[in-house]
Amino acid sequence: MTNDQKNESQALVLGLIAVLCWSTVATAFKIALSHQSVSSLVFCASLTSVVLLGTVLLFQGKLVNALTSIKTHWRRALIFGALNPLLYYHVLLWAYDLLPAQVAQPINYTWAIMLALLSVPFLGHKLSKYDLVALVICYSGVVIISLGAGSGGGDAKLLGVSLALISTIIWAAYWILNSRDGRDPITALFQNFLVVLPFAAALAWPLNYNWQAIASGVYIGVFEMGVSFICWLYAMKLTRNASRISNLIFISPFISLILIYLLLGEKIHHYTYVGLAFIVAGLLLQNIRRRS
Repeated sequence: MTNDQKNESQALVLGLIAVLCWSTVATAFKIALSHQSVSSLVFCASLTSVVLLGTVLLFQGKLVNALTSIKTHWRRALIFGALNPLLYYHVLLWAYDLLPAQVAQPINYTWAIMLALLSVPFLGHKLSKYDLVALVICYSGVVIISLGAGSGGGDAKLLGVSLALISTIIWAAYWILNSRDGRDPITALFQNFLVVLPFAAALAWPLNYNWQAIASGVYIGVFEMGVSFICWLYAMKLTRNASRISNLIFISPFISLILIYLLLGEKIHHYTYVGLAFIVAGLLLQNIRRRS
């Protein structure tokens, strides 16, 4: 096996690990929120992520530099950390607290379309007719899911859908800003989370955790905020065919629905399947157009 083939094989494995981690997130969020508040979960997961990322940097020999360079980058870390994890995860988890997982998860998945929209005013990109068609298809899926799945709930459901959509704006804005960040990605994430950790603790105070809350928070900190990011980052670095690796992400929402059904016991409404098919079709169209 040549070095290129070995790298591609490793990239594929790392990409699949990241996708599998993301596939469990919707279920993990709902389980975690049954044991603690949104703010408590954000703090516990953020603390776990800081420990995990710090350990990775320690093995890379970058931890000391990551800590000392905070003096130079603390403003940037504070701004980025305020977006992610503080604002993004509070809004997203609040949406999950109000909605069935089968509704919140597909809506949050439209962040890539929101990224394309925000790239127009902030990065000077132009939307092609394919982007516009993809946008219409994706948000048609959101409407189908919102109106059909998880009927009932009234104002709480409307608020939950609004929060899920707002989370896509925050996440897209974070990645637009991140594209101009010259720091090492793992170092940057470690610094961002570390700087805002006291604020996360203040929002979660008084801290009162049982073992279920700690276990679920640690799981999210490790697999949603840590391992998935690291694996995806290195997969994209190893591969010479980024589009093939990026297409793996389209597996995630369907695995997620299976886990939601099996572990949460949610009966998956047929509107969810239809709406998700629209969302994935729109994202695929956007992805194919970008590659061409």
